[in-house]
Amino acid sequence: MSERDIDELSGIETTGHEWDGIKELNNPLPRWWLWTFYGTIVFAIGYTIAFPAWPLISSATSGVLGYSSRADHAAEVAAAEAAQGGTIARIAELPVADILADPNLTRFATAGGKSMFKVYCSQCHGTGATGAAGYPNLNDDEWIWGGTIDQVYASIAHGARSPVDPDTHYSFMPNFGADALLEKPQLAVVAKQVASLSGIEGGEDTEEGRLLFADNCASCHGERGEGVIDIGGPSLNDSIWLYEGTLAGIEAQLERARHGVMPAWHARLGEASVKQLAIYVHGLGGGQ
Repeated sequence: MSERDIDELSGIETTGHEWDGIKELNNPLPRWWLWTFYGTIVFAIGYTIAFPAWPLISSATSGVLGYSSRADHAAEVAAAEAAQGGTIARIAELPVADILADPNLTRFATAGGKSMFKVYCSQCHGTGATGAAGYPNLNDDEWIWGGTIDQVYASIAHGARSPVDPDTHYSFMPNFGADALLEKPQLAVVAKQVASLSGIEGGEDTEEGRLLFADNCASCHGERGEGVIDIGGPSLNDSIWLYEGTLAGIEAQLERARHGVMPAWHARLGEASVKQLAIYVHGLGGGQ
């Protein structure tokens, strides 16, 4: 039997391990800590017996108590849907203008629309609906297809240039440069004329520019660039631009037009959901 090694300073037996002259004392763990540790082991074993725990090939052990968090969640969702059923049905039946006339329905629809906006719309329009290049800002007063509640509903329901919805909004800007509809010098003159409508640097109002604008642009954008909502012609006389609001950006759009696509949401989300989204978007501050 080997001789016990006792530390001279503390009088406690060592484990026999030594590193660079430093010895490890053989201090046992406190009793309360050990019993607590053993208790957690017993609790863990009991938990795996009572509740679902051990994974199997295609499922898991169900536990003797038969508890299921998924079943609880499904029951809670079903109860919530049942409680909301009457309100959802009313929203689906009523015109959006009538929903706005009812404060309780408006409050309910706004809350639902806000949640759906985060899931379906924020990827393009931003979490705050401020938009980005090519994606409209929904907080301002600039609405290509109109900002009344019915117009907002129609835009969400049918989208813009959607290939799957026959009632989708559709507008098309010609490629004045790429398709040689205007000569290069004429493109530059028109670009400067358009830029002058909103005071963009480099803009120039000329007689030739006014004539070219009247012949090629006014039918969609209005005589003064105020826009034509009925055909989706954006206004050109303010500081709000879907793409780049610079002279170079205008020239690029005239050369080869960019056309965005918005999905038609009615078929995917249904009447009630589209109306809730319309109420929320209309209430962001820019609705007419």
